[in-house]
Amino acid sequence: MTTEQIAIRLSEELLGELDALVASGVYESRAAAVRAGVEVITTLEHRRQIDRAIVAGYRRTPPTAVEHDAAVASLRDAIAEEPW
Repeated sequence: MTTEQIAIRLSEELLGELDALVASGVYESRAAAVRAGVEVITTLEHRRQIDRAIVAGYRRTPPTAVEHDAAVASLRDAIAEEPW
């Protein structure tokens, strides 16, 4: 995989937080921390796209009353099984 270098500007405050993460060993370098942040952002956006597609599907074809009741029953069972 080829990579490409980019330049970014950060506020002093954000850069200080980034450097603290590197200094504490959370990330091995500034680049590794920024790369991890970009990966998180892209993963979240992909999940949002999937969520929007699911919502659109349910809007096109809403669940029947039987499906709704089954979903509610399943949720109740799952909650009842929680050890709280």
